Amino acid sequence: MRKSLSTIFQISAVFVGTIVGAGLASGQEITQFFTSYGYKSFLGIFICMFIYIAISFIIINISTSYNINSYKQLIILVNSGLLGKITNLLTSFFMISGAAIILAGSGALINQYFGLPKLIGIVLMATITIIVLFRGTHGLIEINSIIVPSLLIVITTIFILFVFFSSNGITMEHIKSIPYKKHYWLLSSIVYASFNTISFSGVLVPFSKEIKNKKQLFIGIVFGAIALTALCYMLNLMLIMNVPYIYKYDIPLLYIVHRFGRTIQIMLLVIIWLEMFSTEVSDIYSVSKTIELSLNIPYKKAVIYILLLAIPISQVGFKQLITLLYPAFGVISFIFIIQCAIFYKKNR
Repeated sequence: MRKSLSTIFQISAVFVGTIVGAGLASGQEITQFFTSYGYKSFLGIFICMFIYIAISFIIINISTSYNINSYKQLIILVNSGLLGKITNLLTSFFMISGAAIILAGSGALINQYFGLPKLIGIVLMATITIIVLFRGTHGLIEINSIIVPSLLIVITTIFILFVFFSSNGITMEHIKSIPYKKHYWLLSSIVYASFNTISFSGVLVPFSKEIKNKKQLFIGIVFGAIALTALCYMLNLMLIMNVPYIYKYDIPLLYIVHRFGRTIQIMLLVIIWLEMFSTEVSDIYSVSKTIELSLNIPYKKAVIYILLLAIPISQVGFKQLITLLYPAFGVISFIFIIQCAIFYKKNR
């Protein structure tokens, strides 16, 4: 019993840790995909939770039924034509770009708070990522089992402080009065859920092979999705109460907590950096495993090659990379998850 609960916890932690990267932990993703749509953003976050659970269920069943080992095999299985090959290439490119976004986020964090060159934050992240990834799947599970509970504790603490010290009170009338985009909130939510789902599939497919109990795997995903939704609700409410000031910052959540003193700021900085790190590890792990199987390149060499490729891309900038890459990949991801759903329905 204790072992099964431990496995469920680890799966939940890896799920949350993979999705909560530089963009979400800093508040930048939530700002762009949800907060800018005002009060409707809360419904959008709720819809994302159901997409995560439904598509993860489908991917787990396809992976175990067809004994596949990587997201490349999953993509080619559900669409063996030209679109499948294009989706596979773009998915690998996005995961490498995602790793670059996190490196850029680490640089932005170090620069915004400490005034140090961004390159220091980038090199620090890359170095520690190599150390953990050389431990393989065990390293991935270990870091998320520590980082994710810490994230939930810190964000919940900040949220309680925010509510307690909110001078005007938090009311629905006030939230509805905030200027927001009135169109495409549902599309924005679906796009966001789509690219997170395909990103997590890079970890979920190997997990489906290593963890034999499908029920434990699925329960872990459900708990992870619920925890992630609660986290997004807290972040979104704090951000929406600080419109339009948050739009000026690469890391809007850091602006929100500046009123709570240096200790809270440092706690947030540490947790944002650690969450960036956990997703960096997940993204590079996914691509490295695929390269190992596809090109017969040793896993550890693949890790180093991907990081060497991601560092130059990170120089584009944190906010710019999120704005350019996430919506484009979200559309491709949405097509892919529809293909997964159709394939599952035809072949279950």
